[in-house]
Amino acid sequence: MIKRTLNVNGVDRMVIAAPTASLATVLRENLGLTSVKVGCDQGQCGACTVYMDGKLVRSCTRKFSKVDNGANILTLEGIGTPDCLHPIQIAWMAYGAAQCGFCSPGFIVSTYALLEDNPEPTREEIRDWFQKHRNACRCTGYKPLVDAVMAAAEVLRGEKDLDDLIFEIPEDGRIWGTKFPRPSAIAKVTGTWDFGADLGIRLPQGSLRCALVQAEVSHAKILGIDTSEAEKMPGVFKVVTHKDIKGKNRITGLITFPTNLGDGWDRPILCDEKIFQYGDAIAIVCADTDEHAKAAAAKVKVDLEQLPEYMSAPAAMADDAIEIHPGTPNVYYTQKVAKGAETGPIFDKADVVVEGNYYTQRQPHMPIEPDVGFAYQDENGKLFIHSKSIGLHLHLYMIAPGLGVEPENLALVQNPTGGTFGYKFSPTMEALVGAAALATGRPVYLNYTWYQQQTYTGKRSPFITWLRYAATKEGKLLAMETDWTVDHGPYSEFGDLLTLRGAQYIGAGYDIPAIRGEGRTVCTNHAWGAAFRGYGAPESEFPSEVLMDELAEKLGMDPFDLRFKNVYRKGSTTPTGQDPEVYSLPEMMEKLKPKYEEAKKLAAAKSTPEIKRGVGISVGVYGAGLDGPDSSEVDAELNADGTVTIYSCWEDHGQGADMGVLGTAHEALRPLNLEPEDILLVMNDTSLAPNSGPAGGSRSQVMAGQATINACQQLVKAMKKADGSFRSYDEMVAEKLPLRYNGKWTAPASNCDENGQGNPFCCYMYGVFLSEVAVELATGKTTVEGMTVVADIGVVNNILVVDGQIYGGVAQGIGLALSEDYEDIKKHSTMVGAGFPYIKQIPDKFEIIYVQTPRPDGPFGASGVGEMPLTAPHAAVINAIYNACGVRIRELPALPEKVLAGLKAKS
Repeated sequence: MIKRTLNVNGVDRMVIAAPTASLATVLRENLGLTSVKVGCDQGQCGACTVYMDGKLVRSCTRKFSKVDNGANILTLEGIGTPDCLHPIQIAWMAYGAAQCGFCSPGFIVSTYALLEDNPEPTREEIRDWFQKHRNACRCTGYKPLVDAVMAAAEVLRGEKDLDDLIFEIPEDGRIWGTKFPRPSAIAKVTGTWDFGADLGIRLPQGSLRCALVQAEVSHAKILGIDTSEAEKMPGVFKVVTHKDIKGKNRITGLITFPTNLGDGWDRPILCDEKIFQYGDAIAIVCADTDEHAKAAAAKVKVDLEQLPEYMSAPAAMADDAIEIHPGTPNVYYTQKVAKGAETGPIFDKADVVVEGNYYTQRQPHMPIEPDVGFAYQDENGKLFIHSKSIGLHLHLYMIAPGLGVEPENLALVQNPTGGTFGYKFSPTMEALVGAAALATGRPVYLNYTWYQQQTYTGKRSPFITWLRYAATKEGKLLAMETDWTVDHGPYSEFGDLLTLRGAQYIGAGYDIPAIRGEGRTVCTNHAWGAAFRGYGAPESEFPSEVLMDELAEKLGMDPFDLRFKNVYRKGSTTPTGQDPEVYSLPEMMEKLKPKYEEAKKLAAAKSTPEIKRGVGISVGVYGAGLDGPDSSEVDAELNADGTVTIYSCWEDHGQGADMGVLGTAHEALRPLNLEPEDILLVMNDTSLAPNSGPAGGSRSQVMAGQATINACQQLVKAMKKADGSFRSYDEMVAEKLPLRYNGKWTAPASNCDENGQGNPFCCYMYGVFLSEVAVELATGKTTVEGMTVVADIGVVNNILVVDGQIYGGVAQGIGLALSEDYEDIKKHSTMVGAGFPYIKQIPDKFEIIYVQTPRPDGPFGASGVGEMPLTAPHAAVINAIYNACGVRIRELPALPEKVLAGLKAKS
């Protein structure tokens, strides 16, 4: 141990710690300064940034022994507090710069240092600063962060009044459709929003720290597990294996389709017979410290018999491939699509036919906050599991049988959560910490390293797609044929639903009278397929949007004109045969047209012999909801002081569920004239709030929103007197009227049949994307210089929230187009290796244009938003690359070497 006296946030503090401990750990655990977040723990994300002796330091990589005695350290706690906010923090709130909030402390500290160094930075200087200091954000698309820095700098220079940044409620009292800051904003910008790792530090004495024993091969039989040496290691309380699990030791995938050839019970909690993918959990070491747990985990011996590793769908589909799950074929689900007339004769007579083969990759979610959770039993023996789950009730029923716990004896709670972008639609560590808590009888805590996050959690499932269009010489689409293969990894959960998305979204946005196609789900040994923002649309709309450009070229038409001719209008139907609920795409394209024409002129003017510039467009469509009669429940309760509490499990993974609930409830309770602070939120605890459904598929604003309205309307109706005034709490009690009301809502939708036909969603979201790119001919490097999005997501609940969703979703689309991948387990296990987009990879030139078409079935006319911005922006980028330099990329990502190879092939 070594002793240092540090001046931290203006106060001298004596610290005694191990010399090898990181500065981040010392600040967090010795001094309790939990604004310092540990994300990647490799100096690549900047979440741990502190200001030390006049320099920015990524504290996760600075050893305590390398910190000078007397060092002066500033953390976010020293910049501003909840009751004394710094202008930077207020600007962060005003511009919606804190979404999930995990990266916010590091960015705000970095901004403080920037403005100390340069009080009047340009936007590009701000971007250069964040790039240099590796401040990474996965949620915001960076533009709101730069906006916030510029505004804060103006205030600090005296050019803008601080009050200009503070939101004022309009005279009519309405916050719906405004920039009202989300309820969690103050906590997030002050570092007082406790994420899972922050709560883990505060668990009671006697809590155990967990380390996993994980597979380092992708497919093998387990011949034996020897824990004897590990159990003798210092501090070890217990090594938990499958033998300690009282239930089925399986997580059910909740298979709902009768054509699925598996039973859904294919994913072990702790591997017992086989390893199915790299990183599979084999045992859990529970010890007094992280160090002891990890040291003991290394001593667990696992005897394996290596089996063939099928790391792609074609490999698993080969004639000589063995069944990964014995008794279930590797191709375990098939989905057809059949709409309209037979397509063969149409293609035979069509004026123009185009076809192509396309591939979308295994995109990693790459949240800054790694997976984290803990579990304990309460005084009644009920098991509580806290995690990043975005499907609390869903996960409860997926893991309870495997753990051997009755559902009524299990509760799931969502911790304040750093962005998940969909991977937490699958249970990851929930069953693991549950099993450890039951086996030890102690509270247990597990925090993945970023390497574990990358190697163990689910990824976007790759699609291999063949597609062809038939059209008239005037450009009217006549028919489409398609074939798609989904590499869903080893576990079947939601794989059939994902494959159905191909039938629903290939060709979406266009009036195509006749469609025939078939898709299939394939079991492989690569990372299991988890939900990822857009869930099936980026994989499906990439081929159909790129092929639209190829069709336009063959017809000699402008890609814009071809799309405009074919987008949904009255009389059009979706690929599922459903009538769209609104027909706003022509208006959206008309709004984009002048931007498109201007961008083409600019690209031509700015192109040089060394750097070619181009423009690309695409259309994106997504349904807001889970298929068919999706439903949700929310409660509203009148309190003694006249306030109202909303109980909801609208899970929040950075998208703004707190604001979604507040905005919707406030609008529904307008007759009561409540202030926003009079509406209290009790959220995301299955023991306290009803089943609102998982926060995926952009369903929550529609489903939970309608349930919220229903609950509030019941309460308002009960409170209303015959004269139009409202009963008080005391009057409600005196008249023995209920104080709490359960709101329910079910979508007026139907499931698709075996041919993919039906009315699966009552509300859709529509986007039209314009991308401006520059391609360096010498290297093949592509830079996106501008993005414009025309969005129809219905009536907007909160402008800051939906702006942030669109900026962030499009940024992930740029990453999908150009850099992100998880194919090589070693190479792609770090942020940099996996192609994480930092700020200079995302354009600052970024415009959003809203077309607010009220949805008949949406709450106050709203639809969802989260998935739409990642439906098709990547296709616009790829189309722009071709427009710039004539290279057509059909297999993502469009790495520089791919573009360069295309350039060389042309020459």
